[in-house]
Amino acid sequence: MLPKTAEYALRATVWLARTPDQAESADQLAKAIRVPRRYLHKVLQDLVKAGLVRSQSGPGGGYRLDRDPEETTILDVINAVGPIERIRTCPLGLDSHTSLCPLHQELDKAYAAMEEAFSRVTVAQVLNQPSRISPLCEVAGDTS
Repeated sequence: MLPKTAEYALRATVWLARTPDQAESADQLAKAIRVPRRYLHKVLQDLVKAGLVRSQSGPGGGYRLDRDPEETTILDVINAVGPIERIRTCPLGLDSHTSLCPLHQELDKAYAAMEEAFSRVTVAQVLNQPSRISPLCEVAGDTS
C-alpha cells in the first residue's frame, strides 16, 4: 500500500498534467482531487521542492507542472513526497543478522518490484490509457 501522501501527490500531478500550461489554485485542485486543502498544501510544497510542480503568485497564479508528463514517472512523484522504504538491514536490529533474513529478503524484493513497476510508467501514459474512464473524473452518465 502507498502512503496517503503519495496517493495525494499522484492525484495532484495527474490532474495538473491534464492541462500542463494552465495554473490551478490550491482550492480548485483540492476540490477536484478530493484532498483536504491543508494536507494538499504540504504535498504541493514537496512537489515544488522536487521540481515537479511550479507555484505562481498573483492573478492567474496557482500550481502547474514544471516537468514534462512524458518524462515524469509515477516513481518520481512518489519519491518527491516520501520514497519507498527499502529494507537494507534487519528491522529488528539483531546483531546476528548480518544480511536480511528470508522474510525481509522477500519483503524487500516486493518493494524493489514496486519501484521498478512505478519507474516504467509516466504520468502521460496514465493520462493516455485507452479507457472510458478518465483518471480522477466522474464518468458521464455513470450512477454506480
